[in-house]
Amino acid sequence: MTMTLNARDGCVAYITKDGSTIREIMKGRHQSLAEATVAPSQTTTPHYHVKTEEIYYILSGQGLMMLEEDEREVMAGDAILIPPGKRHCIRNTGETDLTFLCCCAPGYRHEDTVLV
Repeated sequence: MTMTLNARDGCVAYITKDGSTIREIMKGRHQSLAEATVAPSQTTTPHYHVKTEEIYYILSGQGLMMLEEDEREVMAGDAILIPPGKRHCIRNTGETDLTFLCCCAPGYRHEDTVLV
């Protein structure tokens, strides 16, 4: 087996259906890892994933994570588990970019994202 190595700087940024800027760092057969950025005062569009479970890991900035009816302040070092089918979004409440890793299993697909 050959090791697969991707450098973040070589990843092309794009906008997902929820409005965040994403750099997909790695996509495997059963999961994906991306770096997401939400600008100050911005909120991702509330959405859910039919099949995908996500984990957000906050790298920098601060925000308000909304998962169904629950709201929590989040900051660097926090991790959030988002089960499939659960409506969620995140708002940047700080003055700098909110940046986080997003691990998806199975890997992220636009077709699995439902905006609400």
